Amino acid sequence: MPLLSIVAPVYNEEKNIKAFLDALKPCLEQVSQDYEIIFAMDPSTDRTEELILAAREKDPRVKLLLFSRRFGQPAATWAGLSYSSGEAVIVIDADLQDPPSLIPEMCRIWREEGYKVVIPQRRSRKGENPIKKMVAYLGYWFINKTASVEIPRNTGDFRLLDRRVVDELMGLKESHGFLRGLTAVVGFKTKLLPFDRDPRLKGAGKYNPLTGSLKIGFNGIVAFSGSLLRMMGGAGFLMAALSLLAAFLLFLLRYLNLYEFATGLATLGILLTFLTGCQLMSLGILGAYIGRIYEETKLRPKFIVDQAVGFDKAAAPQGEGGRTDA
Repeated sequence: MPLLSIVAPVYNEEKNIKAFLDALKPCLEQVSQDYEIIFAMDPSTDRTEELILAAREKDPRVKLLLFSRRFGQPAATWAGLSYSSGEAVIVIDADLQDPPSLIPEMCRIWREEGYKVVIPQRRSRKGENPIKKMVAYLGYWFINKTASVEIPRNTGDFRLLDRRVVDELMGLKESHGFLRGLTAVVGFKTKLLPFDRDPRLKGAGKYNPLTGSLKIGFNGIVAFSGSLLRMMGGAGFLMAALSLLAAFLLFLLRYLNLYEFATGLATLGILLTFLTGCQLMSLGILGAYIGRIYEETKLRPKFIVDQAVGFDKAAAPQGEGGRTDA
């Protein structure tokens, strides 16, 4: 069994594959000669697959999972974890924003200090626009204020996981694959490793700088907290109380002849628009939770592997289809 498994989800990363491997391998050599590098790839429109297979011809420790369609980064990461066989598994992006130079220290903490989860934590976020930083800050703040588990701030999927942790993760049934939240769910002794995050080496990120962060953050909130439902109920109760108070004050002022109210269609229209907006927002929040229930009950596979290059057939996780090539 390899000592280390590296899981790198990729999609249209031809500009970074060679540089990533050139930076990664010397760092792995400092730890062990016994490792595997698993690229989990959504079908790409560039030469990413070709470059990975070329790297495998030179080094059989490089392996490839190619999916039947685009499932997204969370599913790709989950697939890499499910196919990994190392005593420890490190999830890392191939764009070199996650520095491979941290791997020896992560492994030292795992080996010598007994931590089963080691998570690099960003001290700075170079190359990210202010809106994305603000969304990330507010998202982590809200999740940690409301969720049943604490997700460390300023962290991504870049982390070292002990084999015990990976096995526990693979036993979870959630379909969303929100790794940073699910790692917190399974628990175990965890250490944060501060670092300064560099800008992306080459190419463009695959997430929209605004909506991508919002989608990830909202996914985390819905998946790990029912706080929005409670807030929706609280807001409804507050609005009902305010309306009763306003009705009482209106009756009192009219009874005392302190103020003459003129009918106003504009005011009525504004109030109706506000209340309708609140109702639609509440229905949207409720729909998000119902949609999550709907997705979970279908029990669809998180990913479907078209080709698994470099894996034995026995390595394929139970219930996942795909062709295994040597």
